[in-house]
Amino acid sequence: MESKTRDLRTHLLLLLAAIIWGSTWAAGRFLSYGTDGSNSATLEPATSAWLRYAFAVVVFFIWYLANRSRGGFRFVPPDGESWRLSIWLGIFGTMCYQLFFMHGMSWTAAGDASLIVSLNPVFTVLLAAPMLHQKITGRMSLGLLTGIAGVVVVIGWSPNSDIPFNHRLIGDLMILMAALSWATTTNLTKILLSRKSGVSPLEIVVWYSFIGWILLTPWMVFEIWSSGIPTPSSAEWVTIAYLGVISTVLAYVLFAKGIEVIGPTAASSYVFLVPVFGVIGGWALLGENIGASMIVGFILIVVGVREVQKQSERVSNG
Repeated sequence: MESKTRDLRTHLLLLLAAIIWGSTWAAGRFLSYGTDGSNSATLEPATSAWLRYAFAVVVFFIWYLANRSRGGFRFVPPDGESWRLSIWLGIFGTMCYQLFFMHGMSWTAAGDASLIVSLNPVFTVLLAAPMLHQKITGRMSLGLLTGIAGVVVVIGWSPNSDIPFNHRLIGDLMILMAALSWATTTNLTKILLSRKSGVSPLEIVVWYSFIGWILLTPWMVFEIWSSGIPTPSSAEWVTIAYLGVISTVLAYVLFAKGIEVIGPTAASSYVFLVPVFGVIGGWALLGENIGASMIVGFILIVVGVREVQKQSERVSNG
């Protein structure tokens, strides 16, 4: 009975993590564009991302200090190779991803973007070919084409036609680049974990969050130099804190705990709920539209992603 209660609690926490991650798309759209359709946001994209990670790094550091005496995680990489890989992770996992994410959200709808980025696992498997020397099969290619077909449906027949098509296209392409950046991050994380025993995924997230935050600083300074010091509203400050503390720190901890209790395969299935909550968040918080094309696109993307993942597991298992 105790085991079942623990598993139920874990599933509820994973559901909460999916809801939090889904809500980040509406939050990103709000910070990048506003909610009144007139581009009323006061923060530039890199500045929003920098402030988000300022919150996250502070929380990580407080957590590190609180756990240091009990043998907690290391706040910075312990050796040269860990630093080198963490810098690359900071470039792709924080700097590139956040710049593409925040810029993309200033051009396209939150719901559309959350569906498109769910193609990320396909990119992860494809990049595993050059980075991890994994074989790409014909069935993987078919899954990729199916997923791309879903993205085309989302982009071409989006119900959010109040946003000009050329604007949505620019934003959607940036979101695809964000997904590619995150796929690179996933494979670099696998490389670092395979090369360094005793390193935890949590430590890696802390390391590249801190390094990426530093790498975002020149972009933030350039924006302030060009546009002046921003004056965020109370709602924008709350949204930034939410993204930094709840989405970046808490949701990851919940997901990591889920992996620990029920295993990576069962926990990863909750990732497919993120775009669902992304679409719902765009509708509920920003008044975006939901149409049949989003459902069709989502189904095609999920079918494509699952096919690529299944074939990847078969190849990895020999």
